[in-house]
Amino acid sequence: MITEAGSRPGTGEPVTARRSGLHRIGRWCARHAVRVVAAWLVLLVGLGVANHRWGGTYADSFSLPGTASQTGSDLLKAHDGNGSSGVTAPVVLDAAGHGTLGDHRTAIETAVGNLRRLPDVLSVADPLTAPGALDANGTIGTVAVRFSSNPASFAPSYLTGVDAAVRPLRTDAVTVEYGDPLGQLAQPKSADALSEGIGIGVALLVLLVGFGSVAATGLPLLTAVLGLGVGLSGLGLIAAHTSFAQAAPTLAAMMGLGVGIDYALFLATRFRALLRAEEDLEAAEAVGRTVATSGRAVLVAAATVAMALAGLYASGIGFIGALGAAAGVTVVVAAGASLTLTPALLGLLGRRIDRLHVRTPVAEPTGDGDVWHRWAAQVGRRPWLFLAGGAALLALLATPVASMHLGHVDAGAQPTSRTDRRAYDLIAHGFGAGANGPLTVVVQLDGAAVSDASRRQQLASTLRTDLAAVPGVASVTPPAPSADDVLLTSTVTPTTGPQDGATTALFHTLQNTTLPHALAGTGATGYVTGVTAAGLTFTDQLIAKLPLIIAVVVGAAFLLLLTVFRSLLVALKAAVLNLLSIGAAYGVVVAVFQWGWGGRLFGVTEKVPVESYVPMMMFAIVFGLSMDYEVFLLSRIRETWLRHHDNHRAVATGLAVTARVITCAALIMTSVFLAFLLSTNTVVKMLALGLGVSVVIDATVVRLVLVPATMYLFGRANWWLPGWLDRLLPHLDPEGAEQ
Repeated sequence: MITEAGSRPGTGEPVTARRSGLHRIGRWCARHAVRVVAAWLVLLVGLGVANHRWGGTYADSFSLPGTASQTGSDLLKAHDGNGSSGVTAPVVLDAAGHGTLGDHRTAIETAVGNLRRLPDVLSVADPLTAPGALDANGTIGTVAVRFSSNPASFAPSYLTGVDAAVRPLRTDAVTVEYGDPLGQLAQPKSADALSEGIGIGVALLVLLVGFGSVAATGLPLLTAVLGLGVGLSGLGLIAAHTSFAQAAPTLAAMMGLGVGIDYALFLATRFRALLRAEEDLEAAEAVGRTVATSGRAVLVAAATVAMALAGLYASGIGFIGALGAAAGVTVVVAAGASLTLTPALLGLLGRRIDRLHVRTPVAEPTGDGDVWHRWAAQVGRRPWLFLAGGAALLALLATPVASMHLGHVDAGAQPTSRTDRRAYDLIAHGFGAGANGPLTVVVQLDGAAVSDASRRQQLASTLRTDLAAVPGVASVTPPAPSADDVLLTSTVTPTTGPQDGATTALFHTLQNTTLPHALAGTGATGYVTGVTAAGLTFTDQLIAKLPLIIAVVVGAAFLLLLTVFRSLLVALKAAVLNLLSIGAAYGVVVAVFQWGWGGRLFGVTEKVPVESYVPMMMFAIVFGLSMDYEVFLLSRIRETWLRHHDNHRAVATGLAVTARVITCAALIMTSVFLAFLLSTNTVVKMLALGLGVSVVIDATVVRLVLVPATMYLFGRANWWLPGWLDRLLPHLDPEGAEQ
């Protein structure tokens, strides 16, 4: 029989419990440690080799079924008279200082011919003959290259062939830059490995200072790194069969490394505490108890994170759901490693876990004179003051959220060292800001117009006149019929860039007002499509779905905490406080990226809108991670409550016992996230800063101030649950064996 840390309510008698399944797993892994470690190493190598051989690639692409922009795109592909299938990317030419592009005709014709012979190229438009391909001065031009699929997903070596194809132009003193999506292939190599190394290095220092033992420090890191390797290799294999965004592996690495270290850290801390409490306790038995208690909390925490990430599928947008799934893969693997590999390593180390110490190893505080007990007492004496101060700070940080502008971070926000940014600037200089975000108008004609040429011409003339009259339109191309005369297609160039709010307003005006008015009574239907329209539609969809995502994630987390902790107030308080901390993190992101406060410190040279999917991703991830710390803290508070039924003592003890390990875990998680500010991807920087700030806020203001203050104020009501609801809910103990 195992004696657990709890007691029967009102008796003070220790609770004895059967060995749970988790206890048996922990003991087995500890006693067969070599087998378990070997199995993980084989899995790591096997999946790594398989990923290298058969793994997929990552590219930003998405579809929006049922929307006007997607319908217009589908119509263009179905009636491909104008070569609309495939993906088009501009190769931008600049002859400034060396005459006009017409003076370089031979080099241009040679380069165009070379490009046409490249694999996966469907067509190449000669800028000297294609309508609208040269600017007014004839010095800047665009070569429209149409690929069979998104070139951003091609192997990096493909760019070598493109460089060779355009070499005659560069030899002839013509500047050549690659616009997106081809430019994405030329972007600098990701600094993920460096970021991961920095995160691991900081984690090493934090663990060494916090726990004093080299062995105790290395164990969480080893578990996390092995788990991350397995998770990323598995994700690569999945990517061969489904589509993931370019940011997916980076996001997965951030999550996998962060939670992997945290989960193993919580287990190692409990293991060391058990060994110190019972000098004659067998190591394998201590591991079993560790997994049966803290391991159960790890399961609840990982389930909460995975549930929050899975909630992203409620958006109805596969692109967003896939990002959540990518992060979920590494979180699940990290939890699996913590519950099997960590026990095996603990079993191998046993009482040697405190060997090779750089200072006297410390475990959990046992007295009431340490700094955390004193802090808990301070909060307990003035809970209203701490509650008001903490809430005011979060409200202040959240203030910028009121001006949040969602949009798409395009090449115009990238550093000028990148070719896609230079291509963007050349296009804006030569053709106007709106040329980087043209809108394609597609009109599907009715049967009568298809068979009547004069009617088509009249409709085309009316359409062009109405489109050109809309404020914010710089130019409109004559509506051109498709090969089968079913469609009319026109390109509308805005006066403003794709990130400008005026372009967003123009898009909505064209789709909702101009086209319905121009086509009224004709039987035709109009759609605004293209890359810019798809991005704006994507943003609209996310804004509309965000309340649903919040409701799903918060509701599911509330039910989970209600079931685990048997308390209405605890579950409600956790949901409210986590919403406040997320709002504060949103505010910091807006201030840095949208307002430009300190953006250059993070390598962001331009003010940019908040990427449309970042708030949704941040919400799911931050809410899940916040629940991690909530579960570990409340588990210890509840444990003391069940033993003594003294709320003040339970809050003080729970806070003091977990504060150091949660603080260390938060420092590690923050360092992992912030290290990814080195990424060359602006959206990754945005996520890294938002997630890092949110962890700091959660582990300090929320976990050390607001949670204890509210629980002191609620008193015994913290643990109230109606009898009928208690009978209805299943029983899950976050840190205890089956009773």
